[in-house]
Amino acid sequence: MERTVPSTASEEIDLYQRTYYSLLRSTAEVQIRTLEEAHARMNSLLHPEAREASPDLSAFFYSILRLPPLMHLVQLVVLGQSPEVFERRGFGDVESWQQVFAPARRRRCFYDGKENLAVYIASRTDIDDVVPLLTAFQIEWNKIHGLLQMIPSSIDIAGLEDDAVTFAQVAEALKISVEELAQLQTLLGSDFTEVMCEMASRPSRIRLQLLSGSLSDYWRATRIWWNNIEEDCPDLRERPVYFVSSNKHSLVNLISGFALKHKDDLLTHIEKSKNGDLAREWRKIREDRVPSNRENFFYYVFKEFLNHRQSAKLQREMKAHEEKLGIQHIPSLHSFDVEAQVIQLSQLDPAVMDSRLGQDLGFLNESDALILNIDYPLGMAAYNILFKISEQVGEILGVYITGKAATLNGVIGDVMIPTVVQDEQSHNTYLFPNSFTASDVTPYVVYGAILDNQKAVTVRGTFLQNDIYMDVFYREGYTDIEMEAGPYLSAMYEMYRPQRHPINEVVNLYGIPFDVGILHYASDTPLSKGRNLGAGSLSYYGMDSTYGVTVAILRRIFDLERRRLQ
Repeated sequence: MERTVPSTASEEIDLYQRTYYSLLRSTAEVQIRTLEEAHARMNSLLHPEAREASPDLSAFFYSILRLPPLMHLVQLVVLGQSPEVFERRGFGDVESWQQVFAPARRRRCFYDGKENLAVYIASRTDIDDVVPLLTAFQIEWNKIHGLLQMIPSSIDIAGLEDDAVTFAQVAEALKISVEELAQLQTLLGSDFTEVMCEMASRPSRIRLQLLSGSLSDYWRATRIWWNNIEEDCPDLRERPVYFVSSNKHSLVNLISGFALKHKDDLLTHIEKSKNGDLAREWRKIREDRVPSNRENFFYYVFKEFLNHRQSAKLQREMKAHEEKLGIQHIPSLHSFDVEAQVIQLSQLDPAVMDSRLGQDLGFLNESDALILNIDYPLGMAAYNILFKISEQVGEILGVYITGKAATLNGVIGDVMIPTVVQDEQSHNTYLFPNSFTASDVTPYVVYGAILDNQKAVTVRGTFLQNDIYMDVFYREGYTDIEMEAGPYLSAMYEMYRPQRHPINEVVNLYGIPFDVGILHYASDTPLSKGRNLGAGSLSYYGMDSTYGVTVAILRRIFDLERRRLQ
């Protein structure tokens, strides 16, 4: 067959990657400033105004959300795979440091209270993510620093939040609107004044050090991650398994019934909440003015409700309820941050499940199968994890992948169902039998279109894309842009073939002996300037598709299990 593959080579992106990988081979610390020119030269879609004198707030917001909130205090970022790696290089027990979290990126980080940030990485994809984030953050910090230097001494930045006139003057000096400065204030929260004073007082000079980048260290980190799961649930060694890569709330909400059990509390929360969109949406649902799905709506509100209540009693009640149903949560320890859930099908109670999962599910109490759901990893960590799982568990009955993606032909909230994946990690074009079509998902998604028979491309990093890169994809029909499908398919190849996955080939997976499903929901539209999640999060209208695809996956698993038991 003739292979039509996007020629994605970009000299600017390749140069940027070669630059930071070559520098990180050094045992010395790397100055982020040495990467700024290569970063700006690639003309990233996420950082189009890197060379401009005025701030590129979209890129700055994107970085702030994916880095720990105390980055204004950090001078050295150290990358390693496990506590032992940091210990060997003289950093001591980093897990005794303060653990810190980024709002929009799951990555285990520890701050020493001075200037050092230890970051656990799971694969080289984490390097392709962290380096551009730090570089974009520093470029935009230093732009703001330079502009703040020109503010007259009569303007007191320390009083920024208390004086509307000062607020407007600072916004004008930064060449941004008052609304944009207010958005920065919202992102930085209580640290806003402190960070602004820091930016005014000094330029950013972040240093970076990679302690170990060998493949064996990534495998060792994956083994640490898996050993923790296996120790908590030894049944995984012998029992048949349905593997799901999604998130840690969708499956549980649908099968536990706990969120729907608290509808009255959720409605009270909506009334008291400052989120006007939720209140308006509920009025429309109640008055049948929109075709919204009530269950999907309540699941979304429940997540916000848990964050708002922070109730230990409610958490204990939920844990006891889920344990009774055979739902086991296993947090990640001493390794990268990928939580796992093990669900025993035989202990589920069909009476409390979401009604859309089907009728007559009593046969589940005869099942010996488990669902192993993991909080979807980033890039090549997906390959490492699935490969390790395939080595250790009993029979794998199905592999189901869902997660966020960018779309070049849809809108936020759409669902893309690919049957072709171009993997930029292995340079393979994977052809595979996706078990899902639009008809499997359409009944459960209200706000998005369902696009099946799509072509997806697995990219190396979010910043490592530019207009030329995207245009090549689009012209070749690759409209679903994500980061995990290719590595997962590489692992699936090795799960039934007697050799390592090939490089730069067309790979036909239609002989795969287990069920496969890949579903993506759109969270970004990169060809529309400014239409990404850099300054926000996936709203309810996007989360609707998240729960819709989860319904489809669970229905598929239950249907296969029914047939297997018969």
